Amino acid sequence: MKIKDYYNADCAKLLSAKIKAVFADFDEDAFIKYVDKSVSDKEFSARMDIFADAFELYLPENYENSIKIFEQILGEELKQETGMFSEGWWLWPVGRYVERHGIENVKISLDFIRELTKRFTGEFAIRPLLINKPKETMQTMEKWSKDENVHIRRLSSEGVRISLPWSKKIYVAIEEFETYKKILTNLKNDKSKFVQKSVGNNLNDLYKEFPQKANEIIEEWKKDHPTKETIWIINHGLRSIKKDKK
Repeated sequence: MKIKDYYNADCAKLLSAKIKAVFADFDEDAFIKYVDKSVSDKEFSARMDIFADAFELYLPENYENSIKIFEQILGEELKQETGMFSEGWWLWPVGRYVERHGIENVKISLDFIRELTKRFTGEFAIRPLLINKPKETMQTMEKWSKDENVHIRRLSSEGVRISLPWSKKIYVAIEEFETYKKILTNLKNDKSKFVQKSVGNNLNDLYKEFPQKANEIIEEWKKDHPTKETIWIINHGLRSIKKDKK
């Protein structure tokens, strides 16, 4: 089963039941019919947009009120590093809605994305905020890089990657380089492999386009008695360069 095929009428029914339980005026039947008639011949990204369109049609017009509804259906936090795409998969359309409208209220969006990423991931929803409100968003993500929750720490890195899979390139890492460097440095000794991989992928992205910037970070880390975690991250970040030299 392809990932796109999860986002069908059954997913619409699942979301509808959750929304109806907290928002009595929600038109379940209309929402499900709208999704069902539109998704069958669509690829993944188009399906996400269909769900987002349906939210716009059948949830309150006010973004803040819609977010309050979504907050109530998030459910329990993931208890481990894995599970965001197996347990939280149904939240992807919610993330797409926030991706579209998050800039309407940056604080509310950041607060919601922080909660979303504990159940699914906020790495896509946060990209428009990084593009449109880079300083404010990066300052928040620097705080997240020191959070006790592994999913929030991971998001502080994953969201700012230049070449995030399934997403357009962004260059906030260069535009806000000092804050970006602080985020990665806060994470360079993280014990979680989940976080380490994200930081290493960040360096790998950076090295491909701005090698001097990647070297600046790595050389600073090497001077600071690097731990085994830091060394692993550096090696992971240099993997594409090493491969090219073979």
